Amino acid sequence: MQTIRKFIKNNKGATAIEYGLIAALIAVAAIAAMQGLGTNLKNTFNNVASNMKTT
Repeated sequence: MQTIRKFIKNNKGATAIEYGLIAALIAVAAIAAMQGLGTNLKNTFNNVASNMKTT
């Protein structure tokens, strides 16, 4: 019976899952931000390249 009580009181698994979810959320936010930044950089470099060709 004490083994079952210890198992129920153990919160390490729940904490690990919470940290995993937080890490996944941060990763998704970082990927979204980098994709937006990548698009802006691509446009900037394309503008520079086209301006260099015309001069």
